Amino acid sequence: MTPSPDDAGLTRRRFLEGSALVPIVLVVGACGSDDDTGRAAATATAASGTAGTQARTSAEAAAEAGVLQATPPCDDGDDDTSDAQTEGPYYTPNTPRRSNLVTGGVRGIPLLVTGDVVDTRCRPVRGALLDFWQADAAGQYDNQGYRLRGHQFADARGRYALRTIVPGLYPGRTRHIHVKVQRPHGTILTTQLYFPGEPRNRSDSIFDSSLLMDISRVGNGRRARFRFVLS
Repeated sequence: MTPSPDDAGLTRRRFLEGSALVPIVLVVGACGSDDDTGRAAATATAASGTAGTQARTSAEAAAEAGVLQATPPCDDGDDDTSDAQTEGPYYTPNTPRRSNLVTGGVRGIPLLVTGDVVDTRCRPVRGALLDFWQADAAGQYDNQGYRLRGHQFADARGRYALRTIVPGLYPGRTRHIHVKVQRPHGTILTTQLYFPGEPRNRSDSIFDSSLLMDISRVGNGRRARFRFVLS
């Protein structure tokens, strides 16, 4: 079947077009929607900071509202680049452009991953390409189609948002999500994201603690955050 323009695979032309983006918006809800382009109703807002004893941080408040927070303030500018990792045997090129991987009957624990892409001076990388792929809840990869696979582009502040599920355990590996990240016309960072508290983290020879996501429980789902630092 010929793919529609919205599901067309990643090409050089589409990569260059994707660098001029509108801001990312994403409504957080129950998994099961096949279309993430018609349901984005939240807009970015500034969440005011709170002190000490308050239960919610500004980041948590923004997440609960389904809104991406602005790129966090830079530190001293000496961030190390994100570690590269093996691509693995199940990478498929030319994925659909989409930030919602919960399509075609995918079921599992809802997971929203947000974050940003910056350089080593903590400057946002506008239009960075992020190409994600992962196993389903049973630990199986779709190697015939594009289930739980998709690419997107970071917005003008370097922000991204991925709506997916918690992946199942693949034999011999701990729980993880694969990703390729690339600044416009730059080199590709191929790496993996990991989940804290997983028993298999200790026995997985590929596992890298620097690639752990910051994860919290929200109702029956999970919210995670990760910053990619590119050279």
